[in-house]
Amino acid sequence: MKYRVLFSEAAALDLGQLFDFALQRELDSETGDLDIPERAVQAIKDGIAFLESSPFACRKAGNSSFIRELIIPFGSAGYVALFEIVDSSTVIIGAIRHQREDDYH
Repeated sequence: MKYRVLFSEAAALDLGQLFDFALQRELDSETGDLDIPERAVQAIKDGIAFLESSPFACRKAGNSSFIRELIIPFGSAGYVALFEIVDSSTVIIGAIRHQREDDYH
């Protein structure tokens, strides 16, 4: 079974904000690496591709078996994607955050 993975509008905005934050951090650094923001976004996209085949392998986020979190490693921390398994063929990404953020917005 292959799932279709969709981004909510909020998750798409999150992805852009994470890129912008990483870019600004690298621009502000004396040793900034401008490849890092693009590699971070690619790591997120690669991680989310895992959901096409195995969304139930991710940890539950709350009481519902259909709301889950995907841990996406990157650098010394990484990212967390909150998603919902909507039906037998669809997964919707609801939010993406850096692992060091307090919580989803």
